[in-house]
Amino acid sequence: MSTQINLPNNQSGVSVLEVDLTGQDFRIGIVQARFNEDHCVALSNACIGELIRLGVAQEDIHLVTVPGALEIPFALQKLAETGEFDGLVALGAVIRGETYHFELVSNESAAGITRVSIDTGLPIANGILTCDTDEQANVRVAVKGADCARAVVEMANLALALIPDLDIEINSNA
Repeated sequence: MSTQINLPNNQSGVSVLEVDLTGQDFRIGIVQARFNEDHCVALSNACIGELIRLGVAQEDIHLVTVPGALEIPFALQKLAETGEFDGLVALGAVIRGETYHFELVSNESAAGITRVSIDTGLPIANGILTCDTDEQANVRVAVKGADCARAVVEMANLALALIPDLDIEINSNA
């Protein structure tokens, strides 16, 4: 699948890296929270289904579960450290309650996910829903799960495309 980018005539010579949603040969790790489990399982099912549709082999998809959204960055970090994955996905659901805890969990889990991605250079799709109600989460789970699958595959392809070609000249006099 590619996205059409319309450039003004005077920019038609601009090099555009096309969207690549081919997941073949990728190993993808998913970290799923168990808190608000029905929503999280639905997110995982949608994500895994879309990864398979994009060409990721079922045996190359690895799912780890953790207690809640705040534990997701730790598990992502550990998976990233293995060097075995082309991309990771974070899935969870934080439903607003009557306390400040919602903001804390939402903000800190997102910051942790971003930090792991930047520190490791590994693409991570953030699929932690932050909703006011269970009904809002129910409406979003299938779309968000599939969106995360597409995002991680696209970003893994982008990461590969942006690796510089190494033209190493071998000196035969060495």
